[in-house]
Amino acid sequence: MKNPRGRRFTSTQLFFTGLVLLIAVVTVNAQTFRGTILGTVSDVSGAIVPDATVTIRNVDTGLVRTTVTQSNGSYRVPELPTGTYDVTIEKANFQTAVTKGVQVGVAVERRVDAALKPGEIKEILVVSGDELPQIETTSDTLGGILTQEEVRDIPLNGRDYTKLIYLNPGVAGSPDQITDSPGSFGEFSMNGARGRSNNYLLDGSDMNDGYRNDPAINQGGVFATPSAILPIDAVSEMNVLSNFEPEYGRNGGAVVNIVTRSGTNQFHGSAFEYFRNNALDARNFFDTTDHPKAPFHNNQFGGSLGGLIVKDKTFCLRDYEGQR
Repeated sequence: MKNPRGRRFTSTQLFFTGLVLLIAVVTVNAQTFRGTILGTVSDVSGAIVPDATVTIRNVDTGLVRTTVTQSNGSYRVPELPTGTYDVTIEKANFQTAVTKGVQVGVAVERRVDAALKPGEIKEILVVSGDELPQIETTSDTLGGILTQEEVRDIPLNGRDYTKLIYLNPGVAGSPDQITDSPGSFGEFSMNGARGRSNNYLLDGSDMNDGYRNDPAINQGGVFATPSAILPIDAVSEMNVLSNFEPEYGRNGGAVVNIVTRSGTNQFHGSAFEYFRNNALDARNFFDTTDHPKAPFHNNQFGGSLGGLIVKDKTFCLRDYEGQR
C-alpha cells in the first residue's frame, strides 16, 4: 500500500495504525425505546465487590436477565422493556440484597447500587424501589415521561396523544397545535428548537411524515383525515427528550419516544365512554332564549384486554377506540 506521496507502508506500520484505531474505539449506546438498570456493588466499608451475581426480573412478565459485576464492581443491563423490576444481588459470604419495585421507563437509566453486608447467604436485605433516587444522574437529557397512570384521568379533548406532549417542560406551540410557527411545519417547539426538527418514534421505529415532519400517526394529512389513530389506552409511556444523546441522530429538535402497551401474566382490561351533548351545556350569555342551542353530540368509546398466551414468554393485548 502507498500513501499519497508514493511512499510504501510497511506491514509493521499498518499493524500499529490498526491497533491505534482499535484502541480509539469507544462504546456507543444504540438508539433505543427500552430502559437500563445499572449500578455499583460494594461492601459496607466501600470496597468494590467484583463477580457478584445480579439478577433482574420483570414483576409482570417474568422476564429474567442475569449478569455479574465487573472488576470495578459495576454492572449494566440494557434493553429492558418498560415495567417494574426486582433486582437481586448475590455474592458468597455476603447477605443477599434485593431491591423491589424498580420502575424502568422509556430510554431511561435507573441506578441501583448496593452495599453488601457480611453474613449468611440465606439472609436477605430487602429495599423498596421507592427509596432510590428519583433524579436521573447518568445523563443530562431534558424532557419528561408521561406514563399510562398519569394520563388516565387527564381531560384530553379528542383523546389525541400529541396533546400530551404539551404537558412537558420546555414545549411551546400555537394554541391550535397545528404548527409551532407559521411556515415552519412541525407541531411544537421544545427548548427553542425548530418544530420541523422533531423526531417521532413508535416502539423504536421511525414514524415521521416525510413532508411536514409531523408524526405519521394521528396527523390530519392533506384532507385532515388521519389514516391511523393511536388509542391513548394503547400507549404505555411517552418520553419527550431534548438535549438528547447522539445515538438518536436524524434531527436536532425533540425526540418523541412512544412505547405501546403489552400483556402480562395477569389478565387486565378496561372499558370507557366519554359523552358530550349540547343538552348538558350551558347557554352562551349572549344567546337569547328564543334561539335554540346549536346541536352537538360526541361519543368516544372503547376498551382494552391484555394477558398471557404462554406464561413468562408470550403475551397479547387488544385495544379498540371509536368515535361517533
